Amino acid sequence: MLRVHEIDAHYGDVRVLKKLSFKVGEGEIISLVGSNGAGKTTAIQVLSGLLRPTSGEVHFCGERIDRLPAYQIVERGLVQVPEGRQLFPSLTILENLEMGGYLPAARKKSRENLENIFRLFPILQERKGQLAGLLSGGEQQMLAISRGLMASPKLLMLDEPSLGLAPLIVRNIFQTIREINARGTPILLVEQNVFYALTSSSRGYVVESGEVVVMGKGEELLKNEHVKTAYLGV
Repeated sequence: MLRVHEIDAHYGDVRVLKKLSFKVGEGEIISLVGSNGAGKTTAIQVLSGLLRPTSGEVHFCGERIDRLPAYQIVERGLVQVPEGRQLFPSLTILENLEMGGYLPAARKKSRENLENIFRLFPILQERKGQLAGLLSGGEQQMLAISRGLMASPKLLMLDEPSLGLAPLIVRNIFQTIREINARGTPILLVEQNVFYALTSSSRGYVVESGEVVVMGKGEELLKNEHVKTAYLGV
């Protein structure tokens, strides 16, 4: 579904991505893992159309998209759940969800999407009139993921979904990610929690200093000596 080919990206004179390449197939969970500052979020920004690559190409569902504006990329079904959740704190849960389904195609399925989300996260239905800013960190992450699902994504990109959450909540979030994938939505996961990310993924790419240094099946990467030493403390 998604093919990223030798992407370079800069912030000013600083080269952040260096010929970064990876792909996501139908039905997969793919992880980009690595430490803070490795370039993972920059890759997501490029895919979302928020940052223009200086070279390379991005193809989604057979179409080149790296020169499209962000709203047209979302229209094509490539949807980002941003790092830090970026909710509208003064709006209710329901209003935040409605903001996620603003595209014409998504509006046609808004009732169906909302019902699916409430089955996935019953607590959001119970508190749908509550202000988003009053939710716990874990509940805010549920809402951020749900807002992305309201856009009817063909591929959902999650940027650091475990950031700042307690271990038990992290475990629950990753269980939910696997459930979303099992329901038919491919996922690109950008994550510092290497163990949970690779455990949940079909394949993974380890990113260091803006380039892929190791790639493979998730379970194989967990046994890789470099990954074990650098990221798992083994």
